[in-house]
Amino acid sequence: MSAARKRTPRVSKGSSAATYTCGGRYEREARAAGHTVVAGVDEVGRGSLFGPVFAAAVALSPERPVRGLRDSKELPAERRETLAERIRERAVCWAVAAADAFEIDRINILQASRLAMRRAIEKLMPRPDFLLIDFVTVDLPIEQRSLVHGDAVSQCIAAASIIAKTERDRCIAAWDAVFPQYGLASHKGYFTPDHLTALTRNGPTPLHRFSFEPVRQACPHVIWAGYPQQAELFAEAELEMAAWV
Repeated sequence: MSAARKRTPRVSKGSSAATYTCGGRYEREARAAGHTVVAGVDEVGRGSLFGPVFAAAVALSPERPVRGLRDSKELPAERRETLAERIRERAVCWAVAAADAFEIDRINILQASRLAMRRAIEKLMPRPDFLLIDFVTVDLPIEQRSLVHGDAVSQCIAAASIIAKTERDRCIAAWDAVFPQYGLASHKGYFTPDHLTALTRNGPTPLHRFSFEPVRQACPHVIWAGYPQQAELFAEAELEMAAWV
């Protein structure tokens, strides 16, 4: 991979994702500046109490557009699957990677999300020379632009969110068969009343994230107190992004 000069990421400013249109503006700007492989990057599962955080990287082809791209959270599951198939067929390249619950507990969810993103980017072929990333940056020598609500304003980030979401949902469905008493297939490991009830009744599995307070509270055993304070990390990230705007 040819090393591009790393610049301070630029951040687009906006009040809420609902005011944005998911388009190709940022991709066109990158290509106009001379970049040839522009990849969007996003993660899924950062707020879950269970399992890995997934990330995807996607470089869309301007000659083979995928219509209807938007934030994966706003799409019904059936529509996500349809779009994911079209993205895989038409993209210049795409890749998925993850950081597991043990890595999340060791380095914190924010850094684990960045790690999953970096792993996905490093799997792309051809190698990207410009990255559009939702909310954060990654430690790679590639020019990049961090966008607030990136999955709502950038088509390639939206494509990455769709790929990451469908892959993670498939993974969690497989784990649901292993741990059927937790109802993972319905809530995907997120903080829901049903999940909390199952945690209280059964205690956490080895794949729950013990650095998350609801998991520790549901554990019948004494838990090491040195896990990262995840809520504080989210606040630090928001302050960091606000300073960039």
